[in-house]
Amino acid sequence: MELPLFPLHTVLCPGVALPLHVFEERYRRLVARCLDRDEAFGVVLIREGREVGGGELRLARIGTTALIREAGRYSDGRFELLTVGAQRFHIASVAQGRDRYLVADVALLDEDLGDPAAARHLSGQVSERFLEYLELLQPALTEDEDGPEIEVEFVTEDPDAPDARGAGPPAMDQTAVARRTDDPQPLQLAGSDAERRELLMAAARRLVTPGEPTAISYVLAGLIQIELGTRQTLLEAPSTETRLRQLDELLRREVGLLRRHLKPLVVDTGADAQRRN
Repeated sequence: MELPLFPLHTVLCPGVALPLHVFEERYRRLVARCLDRDEAFGVVLIREGREVGGGELRLARIGTTALIREAGRYSDGRFELLTVGAQRFHIASVAQGRDRYLVADVALLDEDLGDPAAARHLSGQVSERFLEYLELLQPALTEDEDGPEIEVEFVTEDPDAPDARGAGPPAMDQTAVARRTDDPQPLQLAGSDAERRELLMAAARRLVTPGEPTAISYVLAGLIQIELGTRQTLLEAPSTETRLRQLDELLRREVGLLRRHLKPLVVDTGADAQRRN
């Protein structure tokens, strides 16, 4: 199967949303192709090198197809996309296509649950650990106590929002398309600290409501704060059961550190790459 590739300094997991701002010409052509044909493209982690500027580029061998859920195009040709991860794939070979973006020969990967009973048990256990992890990550409720906080980037329907240069963006072909702001801000929830905290925890509980173990494993792999290499290892796990065991171990460690008021340093050199190519 031939698949156009969008290499990034990020790991996309199935079922997880990824907003993208596409400005480079070859990737505009990639997006236009996918929109015209109603096709997916592949998101794959850059292990070494930079996608732009030349030099050697080393990619992970397993990535995730990205479906375009929403798209808007500015008058200057840039795209704003909201994509969602769909299915893992393994790269057999990579070549540069005629439009200069990478095209890979890939095989889509089936999902192996592992032992069904173990996977169901682990999904519940990991979900409980995640809720405890999230609880410990919340900002302190008193003014004189510091604590880590979670920022939530959100989709807005404000086409007149200023861009990063302070000027209004060029007109978009679609006037009502949902897009992310160029300078995303933490989601501001009304009410007291306790009310905001409870709203976030309620949303998290709905997210991990007992359901399909594979879906839960990918959503949590995409949410916890870990190094890119560790997230890629979770993506590449041979079965859902294996991924859940890895998540259980990671969350047990993170919860232990947070209980001691320690927050591991996560160095993500490509934090902006998930927004802009």
